[in-house]
Amino acid sequence: MKRSIVLKRLGLSVLALVVLGVLGYMVLHAGPLAPLHVTVTAVQEGRLQPAIFGIGTVEARRSWMVGPTVAGRVLNVRVDVGEVVKAGQLVAEMDAVDLDQRLKALDASVARAGSTQSAAGAQVADATAKRDLAQLNAKRNQDLAAQNFISSGALESRLQEKTSADAALQTAQANLRAAGQDLTRIQAERAALAQQRGNVRLLAPADSVVTSRDAEAGSTVVAGQPVLRLVDLNSLWVKLRIDQGRSAGLAMGLPASIVLRSQPGSPLAGRVARVELLADSVTEERIAQVAFDLPAGGKAIAASLGELAEVTLQLPQTAPSLLVPNASVQRVQGQVGVWRIQEGKPVFVPVHLGAGSLDGQVQVLQGLQAGDSVVVYSQKALTAGVRVKVVDALVKTAGQGGAP
Repeated sequence: MKRSIVLKRLGLSVLALVVLGVLGYMVLHAGPLAPLHVTVTAVQEGRLQPAIFGIGTVEARRSWMVGPTVAGRVLNVRVDVGEVVKAGQLVAEMDAVDLDQRLKALDASVARAGSTQSAAGAQVADATAKRDLAQLNAKRNQDLAAQNFISSGALESRLQEKTSADAALQTAQANLRAAGQDLTRIQAERAALAQQRGNVRLLAPADSVVTSRDAEAGSTVVAGQPVLRLVDLNSLWVKLRIDQGRSAGLAMGLPASIVLRSQPGSPLAGRVARVELLADSVTEERIAQVAFDLPAGGKAIAASLGELAEVTLQLPQTAPSLLVPNASVQRVQGQVGVWRIQEGKPVFVPVHLGAGSLDGQVQVLQGLQAGDSVVVYSQKALTAGVRVKVVDALVKTAGQGGAP
């Protein structure tokens, strides 16, 4: 009886020990005291091919809004959206209203001013002849008076005639000048009206394509309001927006790879044509214009205005340096660094980073050495000295890593 009780107690003790062992194992390996699973990588030396990525929209560098310079009514529109027009081609016409009649009136005024000028010229010729005759008479009488053949009163009369003839000539010359000025004024008014008459004919300023037809025949438009919008398809470029924090190295001339939304499998070559001085302070983006590389005599890019495009700008290759995955970089208490595995425990090491690449690699300029083992992903946020277990991949939880 006693032996059976002893055996029973012994069995219960063994069972208790097994249960405690299983519970301990579960606590240490699968419970809150279990080590965190992490993936690690070794710090390696290599070169980076940095790049800048951004999203943009297709725009035209050269575009025109064709419309009247004064308010008026549209007489006709000769082209439609999508049509190719040549420089100087008549694309629309405004109603001239009374411009033709006013031109005829000014033509008559010009003719009348010409006649007035001719009459003034004849008066000058007549006054010149009378002045010349008066000069001869005055000189002749001066000679006679010197020989006492005529009285001084007769000489004074001849001198007065010469003075009057001089004044009459000056008056005729002034009238001639006034007639010439009137003719010039009227001709200038006619030229201005003729220019205004020419402005009712809306001409294409360059070889281009019609992108919008904003008014129809019979519509009344104000000065500066467009009737047609034209663009030069050979001047298409991408207005690129880049996060200011990732825009280091952005400069004119950088080679670019442009992927249009309508042609995802056909990247196009381009180059940064302009970097805008004014950034967007609201979206915290810098703006650049990326032009397509068109071969000599090549066709225009088959893209739609306003189409989205993904642009990758290639920066010069970096010098050899230490590289780590961007996912391993963390921000802890305001410091940027990585978790380095030291004697089996994670230790946070502040680092000084350099350029990064689009494939997820980043330069480490200071803080690590080649061969150091750093954590890439972990199950949970790490703390210094926590127990970790290195695994090949995390299965159930998402990676913790990410660039700060």
